Amino acid sequence: MKNLFESDYLKLLLMIVIMTFAASPLYGQKVKPSDSGYIPVNGIKVYYEVYGEGSPIVLLHGAFMTIDTNWGQLIPELSKNRKVIAIELQGHGHTQFSERKLAHATLAGDVAGVMDHLKIDKADVVGYSFGGAVAYQFAIQSPKRLNKLVIISATYKTSGWLPEVNNTFKKLKPELFTNSPMKTAYDAVAPDKTKWTKFLEQMIAAAGQPFDLGDSNISKISAPVLIIAGDNDGLDKIELSKTYQLLGGGTSADLGGMPKSQLAIVPGQGHVSLMMQTATILGYLNGFLK
Repeated sequence: MKNLFESDYLKLLLMIVIMTFAASPLYGQKVKPSDSGYIPVNGIKVYYEVYGEGSPIVLLHGAFMTIDTNWGQLIPELSKNRKVIAIELQGHGHTQFSERKLAHATLAGDVAGVMDHLKIDKADVVGYSFGGAVAYQFAIQSPKRLNKLVIISATYKTSGWLPEVNNTFKKLKPELFTNSPMKTAYDAVAPDKTKWTKFLEQMIAAAGQPFDLGDSNISKISAPVLIIAGDNDGLDKIELSKTYQLLGGGTSADLGGMPKSQLAIVPGQGHVSLMMQTATILGYLNGFLK
């Protein structure tokens, strides 16, 4: 008989449990925004929060998450000397669910729209997971709006994930999120709690669709890029190495100089646990964005 732990269903359930742990109140906000609200962009109203003063930095959260659950520990530190703009993407948190097609280009356009409203010409952009893919797209379609780019445990194409991760995406079902901390976080701020299942269905359908923003587009990103990944975060490290090379990295700095982009592989970390390493992530951000 097949070992229970090897069961696809139990592996999937375990992944959901780990993912939802990231939405624990332990990672909630410690400071209040100086500004927040909704901005009409591309047919929906996008929610944003602003913290601190200084050079602007835009934060884009991961799938099924909110500003609180993704950035709650980092915002108080980043906002000490930066103007932090945190955005909740379509259907997430305070931002309304919409039947609008969930496309990277559209979501990146939403980010630009928020920046327009806040009169921010250029900013550093940091994206985690799903938000990282949106951040890549933002760099592609709005290069003049970008100072530096930070990608945390994310890829710009389906093949950037390990096959088992892509297989898991295809097996996700809304009922696996029932009574999860993510549902609790959603209910606390969503403008219409009845859209939860539709939101999940939309996100799950999108996750199961292959995507590729294009190697040639990535190679044309002129801004410095910092890629942060866990050594066991589900990203295919061979593909990640190729991504870094497209960005000008993977060279012998002693012979040709240090590239402007950087790659950090954090040992002993998975996709979710990586984002919980506040001090480590903050150290990388401060070093790269200075």
